[in-house]
Amino acid sequence: MFKTIFDTYCTPILVGIFIILFILEKKFQLRKRVQSRWRRIFINFIVSIPSFALLRFLFIPAMVWLAFKNHQWLFGLNYLYNAPVWLKFTIAFILLDYSLYIWHILLHKIPFMWRFHLVHHTDLDLDITTAFRFHFGELIASVFFRGAAVILIGASPLVVLIYEIVFEAATQFHHSNMKLPFRFEKILNLLFVTPRMHGIHHSMVKQESDSNFSIIFSFWDRIHKTVRLNIHQDEIVIGVPVYSDKNELTIGNLLKLPFTKIRKWKESEKKEDRNKNELKRIGRNSRLLK
Repeated sequence: MFKTIFDTYCTPILVGIFIILFILEKKFQLRKRVQSRWRRIFINFIVSIPSFALLRFLFIPAMVWLAFKNHQWLFGLNYLYNAPVWLKFTIAFILLDYSLYIWHILLHKIPFMWRFHLVHHTDLDLDITTAFRFHFGELIASVFFRGAAVILIGASPLVVLIYEIVFEAATQFHHSNMKLPFRFEKILNLLFVTPRMHGIHHSMVKQESDSNFSIIFSFWDRIHKTVRLNIHQDEIVIGVPVYSDKNELTIGNLLKLPFTKIRKWKESEKKEDRNKNELKRIGRNSRLLK
């Protein structure tokens, strides 16, 4: 099932989505770039190779295997009640996404995990290639948390596999630098995470970075009041303030970054200036995504 669904059908689909978004974000650019596009493509691609290998040969097979084994153990929420297959599928899919929302928050709040997730956030531009800029250590750590989620939810192998595919597509989409028609994106964002919403999460302002943790469904942030939408895209500076020197962000430095002394987040903007800007932003809410 894994090879048939993932390798034969889904990999070409994900590659196709990447190509389409890559073209569209160049033609309809949302945020101005601050770096050479092709230099970043090269860096992000090389950094992502270990993660791609682990994703294909460890992570997804491990999640599907756990779901298969759990089908024998009959452990987890979905095995505690009787319901139509489609309903159990839907519940498991939604709960898997909720578990990713929690995992994303933990990546930011637990210092040890932030070491690895930091590699993703140090990108000084945000586009579809950032969707692949993850340190392999983060992927290895996620096996334990997400594996536990699969078992506790009682998700079937098919649900797990389809969720991973939708997850990858959604990650590409909301990391892209594609400018959607504002009204369309505003409506779409009521249910799904969009490029404008996730762009705020990659801001150098800490209170903005500590928001918008959802992956597929945007309502998790609304439910837990971690949503932040009143930021104009032109005001967002992408990256982490203490890692803003692009000459530092080489392939070698990014791969060894989690194993070095991590700098404390310091913002260059004064607090009073930030508060003034906040009042201006609130006054412009009608123009923004909120």
